[in-house]
Amino acid sequence: MQELPIINKAAETETKIKKPNWLRVKLPTGENYKHVRGLVDNHKLHTICESGNCPNMGECWGEGTATFMILGNVCTRSCGFCAVATGRPEPVDWDEPQRVAEAIHLMKVKHAVITSVDRDELKDQGSTIWYNTIKAVKALNPDTTLETLIPDFKGKQEDIQRVIDAHPEVVSHNIETVERLTRQVRIQAKYWRSMETLKILKAGGMRTKSGIMLGLGETKEEVIQTLKDLRNSGVDVVTMGQYLQPTRKHLPVLRFVHPDEFAELREIGYQLGFDYIESGPLVRSSYHSDKHVLPGYGRRVWENEKTSMLTTA
Repeated sequence: MQELPIINKAAETETKIKKPNWLRVKLPTGENYKHVRGLVDNHKLHTICESGNCPNMGECWGEGTATFMILGNVCTRSCGFCAVATGRPEPVDWDEPQRVAEAIHLMKVKHAVITSVDRDELKDQGSTIWYNTIKAVKALNPDTTLETLIPDFKGKQEDIQRVIDAHPEVVSHNIETVERLTRQVRIQAKYWRSMETLKILKAGGMRTKSGIMLGLGETKEEVIQTLKDLRNSGVDVVTMGQYLQPTRKHLPVLRFVHPDEFAELREIGYQLGFDYIESGPLVRSSYHSDKHVLPGYGRRVWENEKTSMLTTA
């Protein structure tokens, strides 16, 4: 039997594998990028684009979009993959929902994404601020569709229900990795608690979404099983991308996954019945998220691709 890799989160671990050419990205430039930069700074907002060291920040900000991060930029959890700071967060800023709504209004975006740090120290896990933010965004931007990338709220149904009651178009909660690696990668999270969170969201009528990182030591069979578990939890949209080590103190990259393998997993995902699969080395949860809100769009693109291949064969 093949021995499965074990992750070692040593403080001085440094990725030895050379980064392949397909992971190169352009530096942020352009007037749109400067405009978004100014809005974020002037409104004292946090974005996961910056806090998470997203490789697509230049592209997305250049197109006038950003993923806002509410409830501060310090997380109560210490996930081994995440570049967001861990520690004691600042008190809740009750004016933040209106500032986020105003920034989205000024950006004039048709689709917005909001995420947050975990706030496990709060009685409501931050869910009241989540509700207020969604409502504020919707009130000021009635034509803007909204995706919310939420924590698990410790699986507390009343807190998850607050997000459902605010009714964003898409609710996302990332599983991040396979079941075997969850305790090492997500530490304070639980694989099946996340699956249950997604089930509650789906039962509440939400269009649901989740994301997986590759390159942390998972096997292909484990990724496929995770896809099956997500589908059994009623998830509509899945994103899959390459894990990149933020610093030497974070989990190392054990493998750079070839684009062909991401393409194969996309095919498997559609065969399992997902409505939309985004799969590629630089894919992140909010990448091209404006398309994820459209029921049937992803499957139509996939089916057209297959028809085109058959026609030209």
